Amino acid sequence: MSDQDPAFTDPQLYTVVFENERVRVLEYRDQPGDRTHAHRHPDTVMVTLSAFRRRVSDGERSVEVSLPAGAVRWIGAQQHSGANVGDTPTHSFFVELKEAPGEHTAAVLGPQP
Repeated sequence: MSDQDPAFTDPQLYTVVFENERVRVLEYRDQPGDRTHAHRHPDTVMVTLSAFRRRVSDGERSVEVSLPAGAVRWIGAQQHSGANVGDTPTHSFFVELKEAPGEHTAAVLGPQP
C-alpha cells in the first residue's frame, strides 16, 4: 500500500472489501461535508449505490460531479481529492484494475506477430 492509496489516506472512508492478483474492490462511504486527502486510483470501474454530488480536484483543476444511484462509470487512472458538496451520503464501490492496459488481452491472444 502506497501513501497515495485511498485506503491509507482515508481509511475511515475507503474499505478494501475484496482483492486478488487482478483487481481490488474498495467500498466508499461518506457524509455531506466529508473530504478526502489527495490519493491515486488506477484504471477503475465505479458503481454508485446512492445518488451524490461532489467536487473532485487535482491541483488547480476542479469539477463538480452529480451521479444517480445505480450509475456505472469508467474512470481512467488519476490522482485527485474530493469533497461531498451535496446533502446526501455517498455510497459507492470502486473496482480497481491491477494489470496494465492491454496486458490481459495480450496474455489471452498471445504475442503479436
